[in-house]
Amino acid sequence: MKKIEKKLNFVIQNIDMFSCPVCGTRFIDTKAYSVICEDGHNFDFSKKGTLYLLTHQIKSDYDDDRMWDSRARIQAAGFFEPIAERITSIIGVEENLRILDVGCGEGSTLSYIEEKRKGMQDAMIGFDISKRAINLAAKKETDAFYCIADLAQLPFRNDVFDIIIDMFSPSSYNEFNRVLAKGGSLIKIIPNSDYLLELRHLLYDSDNRNYSYSNHDVLELFKENYPTARIEQLKYSFQLTPELFEDLVYMTPLHWGADSMKLGQALSTGLDEVTIDVSVLIV
Repeated sequence: MKKIEKKLNFVIQNIDMFSCPVCGTRFIDTKAYSVICEDGHNFDFSKKGTLYLLTHQIKSDYDDDRMWDSRARIQAAGFFEPIAERITSIIGVEENLRILDVGCGEGSTLSYIEEKRKGMQDAMIGFDISKRAINLAAKKETDAFYCIADLAQLPFRNDVFDIIIDMFSPSSYNEFNRVLAKGGSLIKIIPNSDYLLELRHLLYDSDNRNYSYSNHDVLELFKENYPTARIEQLKYSFQLTPELFEDLVYMTPLHWGADSMKLGQALSTGLDEVTIDVSVLIV
C-alpha cells in the first residue's frame, strides 16, 4: 500500500477527530486524495500522506533543514530517550488511546512512544508548523499521522484526545482544554535552568541573556491553568562524540544568536557530555 493511501485510510477511520481549520465544521468525506468538510472546504494530501491544515502562512525560524536533520540524528542516538520513556510510562498500558503530539518536529518522540506501545491500536497524530519537519516525520515507517497545523487553531474536534504531549513547544491552553477528552492527560516538558548548560557557557559570555535560562514564567503560567498538576524533575547527562556535538549545536536555536567567532571556537573545542534537565508537568 502506498504511503498516501495508508494515511488516507487513517483519516477515513478517524475522521471524527478532525475539524476544518477554515470554518470549524466536521470533515465528512474523502474524495480521491482529498478530505472535505461540511461547508465544502477541500484539503489535498501530499504525496507523503500529510495534510496542510494552515489557513495562512506562518513564518518560522525553525523551518530549517540542517536543524531538523541534526535533531533527527541526535534523537536516533538517544538524546531524548529518557524523556520519551518517562512520557510512555505516564501514558501507561491502556489501549486504543488517541494521542496528540504538539510541535512534534521530525517525529522522533512519537515514533518512540509508538514502538513502546506496539499492538495497542492507538490513533496517534503529530503536528508542527514546520513543513520540513513534517516531511521528515512522514518518511518514517509509522502508523502515526502527521499534519501541518497551527497551535492557536487546532484542526481537531472537541474532547477527542486522551493524551496531549507538548515537549519543548509553546502552549495554547484554551485549545488544549478544548480538544482534550474528559479524564484525559496533558504531559508538558519544559527545560530547567541546567538544560544544555555546558553549551550555553561555551557559546555565550556571562553577560549575555542566553548564558543562563529560567523557566519561571512558563511554569507559573502552567500552574495558573492547572494548579493541581504534578511536577517531576528529570535530569541526566548525555555523552557526545564530535559528530553528535555538531548536531547538538545545530539542532538548538542557541547557535542563532552566537557570535561567529564563539561558534567557530565551540565547534573546534566540542564537549564530551551535556546536561539535559527538564520538568515533566502532568495534568
